Amino acid sequence: MTQETKYTEDNIRSLDWKEHIRMRPGMYIGKLGDGSSPDDGIYILVKEVLDNSIDEFVMGTGKTIEVSIQGNKVIVRDYGRGIPLGKVVDVVSKMNTGGKYDSRAFKKSVGLNGVGTKAVNALSTFFRVESTRDGKSASAEFEKGNLTNQELLEETSRRRGTKVTFIADEVIFKNYKYRPEYVIRLLKNYVYLNPGLTIVFNGEKYYSENGLKDLLEDNNNQDDMLYPIIHLKGDDIEVAITHSKTQYSEEYHSFVNGQHTTQGGTHQAAFREAIVKTVREFYGKNFEASDVRKSIISAISIKVMEPVFESQTKTKLGSTDMGGDLPTVRTYINDFVKTKLDNYLHKNTDIAEALQRKILQAEKERKELSGIRKLAKDRAKKASLHNKKLRDCRIHFGDTKKESYLDTTLFITEGDSASGSITKSRNVNTQAVFSLKGKPLNSYGLTKKIVYENEEFNLLQSALNIEDGLEGLRYNNIVIATDADVDGMHIRLLLITFFLQFFPEVIKEGHLYILETPLFRVRNKKETYYCYSEKEKQEAIQKLRGKPEITRFKGLGEISPNEFVHFIGDDIRLDPVMLDKEMSIDQMLQFYMGKNTPDRQKFIIENLKVEQDLIETEE
Repeated sequence: MTQETKYTEDNIRSLDWKEHIRMRPGMYIGKLGDGSSPDDGIYILVKEVLDNSIDEFVMGTGKTIEVSIQGNKVIVRDYGRGIPLGKVVDVVSKMNTGGKYDSRAFKKSVGLNGVGTKAVNALSTFFRVESTRDGKSASAEFEKGNLTNQELLEETSRRRGTKVTFIADEVIFKNYKYRPEYVIRLLKNYVYLNPGLTIVFNGEKYYSENGLKDLLEDNNNQDDMLYPIIHLKGDDIEVAITHSKTQYSEEYHSFVNGQHTTQGGTHQAAFREAIVKTVREFYGKNFEASDVRKSIISAISIKVMEPVFESQTKTKLGSTDMGGDLPTVRTYINDFVKTKLDNYLHKNTDIAEALQRKILQAEKERKELSGIRKLAKDRAKKASLHNKKLRDCRIHFGDTKKESYLDTTLFITEGDSASGSITKSRNVNTQAVFSLKGKPLNSYGLTKKIVYENEEFNLLQSALNIEDGLEGLRYNNIVIATDADVDGMHIRLLLITFFLQFFPEVIKEGHLYILETPLFRVRNKKETYYCYSEKEKQEAIQKLRGKPEITRFKGLGEISPNEFVHFIGDDIRLDPVMLDKEMSIDQMLQFYMGKNTPDRQKFIIENLKVEQDLIETEE
């Protein structure tokens, strides 16, 4: 007979604000991560501090924000109004404290919950806030949310504003490092949404004159745009629209009060609906919605009074109202798009004709593919998403409510042994495994028809749920997990080609990664080191001294599930797949995956020499 656990007053415990944040960081900043993903916690910390500086600019003060990241130390300095000096400590260490609860001071703010900087404070080993206003200055320093020092200067010649310095806690964010590409993307979004604002990052200036128009131009190759970007602005709303010549699916960049809503929400759904409705009425034809939106590249930004988001990290808008006396989000966006886009198409007949041709071409292709698509969907259903091809995670079965979409991962593996190792060692709540059967097809230059005719591609597309764009994407992280040999590299290349050819937005939005797995295991009776390079192996040998046992892993299937759990758990190492902005997708695919050319041969020979030089230097 089991003993009954006592439940008394002694079991009841109240956590103070910093203990709660440190114990449940995911509630405040989403997933943790190591910086390899753009939505990892360390970037959320930067964003939370920046949001306050952006709000100062929105309220008419502080046209420049300076950001510095050196190693793990982050410094954000604005020239806004400065925190009221008597409240410097409270604003960063007392929950539900902040100026944004007073709508007179902050009307359409990003951070309305009064949690942001408190979370940064609690999750940092060092946090310093300094405010200057009216010729005086106040500062406070903290360690893991605990106040360690504070000062008040009665006189100072410093310019007014706020300066925040922090170092994220390595115990919580293990082995983390900031990737400049992700920080720059974050900062660029801020300047696109705030024309007139200058952000200086490590000495480099970022500024935008044309808002969302600049966003689309910077993120896409000019040669791939079917027609010049349609850029429309109104009170509390801005949109930019074009269509791609080569891209198949839809691409949206949506924002609310300056917050990048990567998972969309009511405003993005209303925008998609409004475009279709307006186009149908303009041409007087009931086009299929998918034909109108096929290959669209667009962006929308709106400002809402007291927005309601579906998570603390504010990646999806839940609000249905604009606030105040304004109509619903849906009505507001629909009325704006209907009026402005209709007027634009009437005034720009060449663009209207190009758009119509694109829609008619999409309609033709859809009809040609309709039979194949139906057969492909039937095949996918028969194969089932829960068979050996895809071992799904429980979050999609409704068995777990604790895990969020941000944590979901799909590993794409080769061979039964590798799939088996990952399947046995994965987190069944959030990690899924898709097993490839041999090498996938080289899809360069092929049409979308091949995605439905090829079993591997059809089932992968179905598993990801990306046929009609990223809105239904079932996994936040798509990880290619192949052996670190020639065959494994080739499979990686073929999979990346598949995504670039048919679903480039998966890469553009930072969802595709390569799994790093150790090449060596170095151990003695007491300690074990897993090494990802020759250099790490030599370091491990020196640490263990003597003659440790060294194992060279030839493939993922050789790594036991007991060991594999380390490489796909908290210590997972991921390399994000990123696009080279200097080269269009078509140029990139032609160079790497087209027929052999003298240019590619020269590139391979030169880089083989560089690789050999590096090896010789290490030795």
